[in-house]
Amino acid sequence: MSTGPASTEEESVTNDSVQRPKVVKGRAPTQRPDVDTLFSINADGSRNAIHPADVKGRFQVRKHLLWYLMLAIYVAMPWVTIGGHPALLIDIEHRHFYLFGFTFNAQDFWFAFFFVTGLGFTLFVVAALFGRVWCGYACPQTVFLEGVFRRIERWIEGPAASRARLDKAPMTASKLMRRGLKMVVFFALAAIITHSFLGYFVPVADVVEAMTSSPAANPVAFTFIAISTLVLFVNFTWFREQLCIVVCPYGRLQGALYDADTVIVGYDARRGEPRGSATTAGAGDCVDCFRCVAVCPTGIDIRNGTQLECVGCANCIDACDAVMDKLGRPKGLVRYDSQRGLETGVRKFFRGRVVLYVVLLLLGVGAFSLAATTRRPFDAELSRARGSSYTIDQDRIHNVFELHLVNKRPEERQFVIEPVAVAGVEVTLGMREVTLATLADLRVPIHVFIAEDKFQRGMKLELRVRCLDADGQLDVERPATAPLLGPRRR
Repeated sequence: MSTGPASTEEESVTNDSVQRPKVVKGRAPTQRPDVDTLFSINADGSRNAIHPADVKGRFQVRKHLLWYLMLAIYVAMPWVTIGGHPALLIDIEHRHFYLFGFTFNAQDFWFAFFFVTGLGFTLFVVAALFGRVWCGYACPQTVFLEGVFRRIERWIEGPAASRARLDKAPMTASKLMRRGLKMVVFFALAAIITHSFLGYFVPVADVVEAMTSSPAANPVAFTFIAISTLVLFVNFTWFREQLCIVVCPYGRLQGALYDADTVIVGYDARRGEPRGSATTAGAGDCVDCFRCVAVCPTGIDIRNGTQLECVGCANCIDACDAVMDKLGRPKGLVRYDSQRGLETGVRKFFRGRVVLYVVLLLLGVGAFSLAATTRRPFDAELSRARGSSYTIDQDRIHNVFELHLVNKRPEERQFVIEPVAVAGVEVTLGMREVTLATLADLRVPIHVFIAEDKFQRGMKLELRVRCLDADGQLDVERPATAPLLGPRRR
């Protein structure tokens, strides 16, 4: 079985245009990445475990700072409250949603359309301009795998070469202890991540209560936690980069979103070729040290050109820059640049597709802003009672309605219901004053009586619903109307 780049990071390799594996006596040929096969899959279909070597540099510092910030936000957000309510909670069971001081209910779910499309067009713009920078810097898979799990793996099993040797070593007490400790820590981390994720859909107090009670008391939550923890454990222990290469739909979209001016991680072949040692006359700046491959989390050779597996993490940039520093050569042999920039030194920033994506994004943001700013602070829907049209009793027409009140304010509100006086119409309200907690609702029965000789087609029941603030002053007033039914006059 091949050992992957981490175990060969100090080996020399041939320098031909067709990369031939180096044969070392007593060892299998070193596998070299190419553009036609996945480096993580061996020729016999078995898994070739990838152990990226450690790398330092300016992009690593930026990534780690961003990762730590994102991890802190992810863990802390379910505990943050604004106005006594969670800062971010999608309570599917009760169909209540809290978003940074704003409250929404199921009737507001159409706002999710703008969120999803806005997120999509944002990713389109980012991908068209900067390729898979999202994947390398902010994708949860990358943040957890590279920022948490692989770092812990390094602490337990050692650097890349040690981990690769441990993979091939027989099962000894030392290997069993290291692997066992890693599995226990990984499973605990997967459970922590899953419980934190559940806190975005269930109030965190309920999550804590469920954690400290019997699984039988919360079977749905327990099942979700058990399955999700197992999935995350398998993903971060074994599946890893395959999620980005095989499963992730965003990675599949890159071919449609890229163009010649998209900024990607690329190799400057004009400067680097032909490859040779530092003392080879006429050779380019690339000394074929294999360091860019050794640090790649998906096992590609960036010198082979743009590839589907590249997640734009910049590991190879920092690794190559470090080698150039040691050789006293300019940095940037591997760098962020566009295909046109690498080939000609010229790059266009604004292009037709970028402008189109930006326009669509701005239209979506504008529509969402308009909808959010004109959103009603409460619902007052007047509808006819189910199964009811009208009845006639003692020459009076009887209509029955329901007023459905929903308080969308983040705090308790009092509502006053007043019928608009109409000659010959008698309105009986189930209640005239209602106090509702945030996102609470209530159905108020309303009976309307009309003398049969006073009824006319087109008559309506009209109500004024007033929402009062905490001081009892008028906050918002809304009308509610519904047609009255009765017999046709001959």
